[in-house]
Amino acid sequence: MDFTLSNEQRAWQMTARKFAEEEIRPISLERDDIADPRETFDWEIIKKGSKLGFRTMAVPKEWGGHGTDFVTQALVMAELAKGDSAISKTFSQCWKWSHLIAAACSEEQKRRFLKPFLEDDTFLLGKGISEPSAGSDNRLPPDDPKAGLKLTAERHGDHWILNGEKCFIANASVGKLFFIDARTDPNAPLRQSTTMFLVPRDTPGMRIGKVFNKSGWRFYQNGEIIFDNARVPHANVVGAVNGSDMKTHAAGDRTGGDLFGDLELAANALGVCDNACAMALALAQTKTQGGRPLFEQQVIQLKLNKMHLLTEALRSFVMRIAWEHDHKVRSANAGLCMNFSTDVIQEVTELNLDLHAGAGVLDPRAEKLVRDAIIWSHLAGDSVQRMKATRRLAK
Repeated sequence: MDFTLSNEQRAWQMTARKFAEEEIRPISLERDDIADPRETFDWEIIKKGSKLGFRTMAVPKEWGGHGTDFVTQALVMAELAKGDSAISKTFSQCWKWSHLIAAACSEEQKRRFLKPFLEDDTFLLGKGISEPSAGSDNRLPPDDPKAGLKLTAERHGDHWILNGEKCFIANASVGKLFFIDARTDPNAPLRQSTTMFLVPRDTPGMRIGKVFNKSGWRFYQNGEIIFDNARVPHANVVGAVNGSDMKTHAAGDRTGGDLFGDLELAANALGVCDNACAMALALAQTKTQGGRPLFEQQVIQLKLNKMHLLTEALRSFVMRIAWEHDHKVRSANAGLCMNFSTDVIQEVTELNLDLHAGAGVLDPRAEKLVRDAIIWSHLAGDSVQRMKATRRLAK
């Protein structure tokens, strides 16, 4: 594997680095401190980043996007996450589902949805899977028709009527288009009874509920989407009825949903770790304690060593996964990398906070990185995700 960056990849990386340093980082703590979770969001940073291509960079060139490869996407995610992990995720959330539009949707659906997505700097995407009583059983569903998501969809002529609730949905309060999984056969197990729909925000009968007040990733909008006899045209069905395989979907093996999500979280974690390492090193080089620079103390050197060792190991893993995605190499490495990123981001950010606290420096950014890192336990490092990654080893 050759990880030498092309001129185009380097240009994207430098643009993202400059944007993170000059635009994202200055507002990061300010947005994080806002009490109302709906008010933490800032449309201006989204518009600025969109004009630079950070919202649409994954759309294929033949449809008017930038068509960037996965290595470039990983580089940009990491750079943006150095400024703020949640803002980086808001942009990359759009890559995940624009990948799926390009790969799994019909030509007519692409024309209807990709064009406005490309033209509107405020057009964000989301995906509705989790429900109040269906989470882990959506990921590894048992062969029980009662297990898994409960949102129902019944066909009435040329429309489907959706009833139920989704929760913790990314970009719920700010998105304009959502992929929604619904049960279309109540008598079959989840994998044989789920249909995916494209549901615009202005769909009759669909409304946004509360936005969840999280300890980390406060900029990132996770909320409820409630369907009360919501009418969705049959033309908005993605693929076949009862043919959706949850996040991966029929066309998502290398292009959308599940596997991109693995790379997405790992690359984002890498950016957070880079930020934590830079903070810790700067502290050690400028702060003295007991008449000696922190950097000269053995225990400090050992902690810095571990932080950088883990971060560089994660970087190598992330770049390998991105390369494998670009070269369509099938492996279980993406899921393992996501799991690894959970362990790394939490240990590295905690070491950074420990160094600051031990030096008597109460840095709110060091504390924020730890709160953001906790998110990985719920998205990337829980036991179900680890079992999924392990099961891929046998395929």
